[in-house]
Amino acid sequence: MQPVKIMINGLPGNVTATIAGHALQDPRIILLPYSLTGPEIQADRHTISGSVIELIRPADRNKKMDALIKTHGDFISVDFTHPSAVNDNAEFYCKRRLPFVMGTTGGDREKLIQTVLGSRVCAVIAPNMAKQIVGFQAMLEYAASTFPGIFHGYTLTVRESHQAGKADTSGTAKAMVSCFNRMGVDFAQEAIAMERDPAVQREQWGIPEAYLSGHGWHTYRLTSPDNTVVFEFQHNVNGRDIYAAGTMDAVCYLDRKLKKGESGQVFTMIDVLKA
Repeated sequence: MQPVKIMINGLPGNVTATIAGHALQDPRIILLPYSLTGPEIQADRHTISGSVIELIRPADRNKKMDALIKTHGDFISVDFTHPSAVNDNAEFYCKRRLPFVMGTTGGDREKLIQTVLGSRVCAVIAPNMAKQIVGFQAMLEYAASTFPGIFHGYTLTVRESHQAGKADTSGTAKAMVSCFNRMGVDFAQEAIAMERDPAVQREQWGIPEAYLSGHGWHTYRLTSPDNTVVFEFQHNVNGRDIYAAGTMDAVCYLDRKLKKGESGQVFTMIDVLKA
């Protein structure tokens, strides 16, 4: 199997840097030394494990990307940028027929999907690249489809904690809430309790100091109408390595689909797991 050429966009962000570091060590992957970045980034380059990555600002991306496509041929873009850039980036990839893996949360998700379906591009789009969490989400999806209304009348509380730099509510938490809604629970996504204060995370949540700058702790608690029964689901992730491993698998999955001639298709991490 030939290594897959990828361009990881979102440097110098912490999640992106972790994923780029994994890509450099993965024999299945060739990491191109370029990354789309935000307009606020002043640096021109970012170094990861001795590899220098050129940072490309929005004003330069059209010219630079055209040159990259001409020089490197086919490659997959991996997007871990900012929620505000999701839809614009997707349109950019589709216009240039660049297949992509979208790990960035936020944006107009329906518009994102329709942008890909209306193009000749294929993409893996997922609010969470951690395979084990995606597997847990698939279990809830199965329950929601097989036992609709099973938790009717129950009260749900959802709390999630991420590093202070995460701008939006967890996309994974939103997806989980959607499952619980189908299981009969009346709960709005806006009621998800977000925590971004490191002091509260350390003192009240007990999150280790070393991971305050990179973690994802989620708790979903269901309580019966008479308060006699409680179900609680929890997934706590320290660090970012779990997301990097899943992203590399998503890249390889997408590459296989492209080699089979697929176009205009949206895949999820559940598709990746099933494969």
